[in-house]
Amino acid sequence: MVIAFLWLATLPSAFAGSPRRVTFLPQWFPQAQFAGHFVAMEKGFYRNRGINLVLLRGGPGASPEEAFRKGKADFATLFLAEGIRLRNGGLKLVHVAQIVQRSGVLLVARKSGGILNPADFEGKTVSVWEHSRAQQLAFFRRYNVHPDIVPQTFTPNLFLRGGVDAASAMVYNEYHTMLNAGLNEEELSVFAMADHGLNFPEDGIWCREELCLRSPEVCRSFAAATLEGWSYAFEHPEEALDIVMKYVEEAKINSSRTHQRWMLARMKDLIRPAGLNRPPGRLDRVDYDRVAQALADAGIIRSIPSYGDVHVQDPGEE
Repeated sequence: MVIAFLWLATLPSAFAGSPRRVTFLPQWFPQAQFAGHFVAMEKGFYRNRGINLVLLRGGPGASPEEAFRKGKADFATLFLAEGIRLRNGGLKLVHVAQIVQRSGVLLVARKSGGILNPADFEGKTVSVWEHSRAQQLAFFRRYNVHPDIVPQTFTPNLFLRGGVDAASAMVYNEYHTMLNAGLNEEELSVFAMADHGLNFPEDGIWCREELCLRSPEVCRSFAAATLEGWSYAFEHPEEALDIVMKYVEEAKINSSRTHQRWMLARMKDLIRPAGLNRPPGRLDRVDYDRVAQALADAGIIRSIPSYGDVHVQDPGEE
């Protein structure tokens, strides 16, 4: 079954009648990773499209999977790999829009530890997130190396303390934390997964399939308002940071404006990477197939859901 609607078409300013109440769960704490959503909320972009948005608090104790299963969230952001995994596991999710187009996942090592190229990972100790490891495993398979993999928490502290030879990092978050901890870029070996043929796009908008079938205009409007929020954030970065910091402070998150500024700039690099030749929000079929195959190769999924079943297609797509 192919679900399709023209979600980038010109939209009416509102639906007929009262605004539709919609719940949205970001997959992590408030930060500039979700600036487009926060800006769209504060600037009235959701409201202008007939959506009364209820923003749920994300974080390690607020799983999008659980929120979808219990009917608490209409929409959530998920990494593409996680969305495919959940779909394969029986949770009927569909992909509405792909926000991030270039993967921000890195493997970072100190050059002094002897890791200068992929072959040097052989026998080294590397920390990898348990919930998001397919990309790193694919990297190791690609270069036929066999590191000692240990679980990584939500911080790079184990790497900073010298407990591992290399660690996973998001370019917009943990990598900046490493630099702020006193490491210099010149002393680090940084392996961007996207530069090694492993572009696994991260944040996308997902919802239950039944919502998309029942109310396609809600999905269309939510995606369009979010993309408008991102465009505004990139055009007005300081105003966007004001909005982000409001949410950060309300959630009592220990983070600085400097870190959020770095994050917003890196999100722009990932959402609008140089050379991107497709409309904002579109999921590239090649990226989808690459991620799904890597999940299958790693034994994370048993079968590959078809692109047409998972992605809500723009009629301009084939």
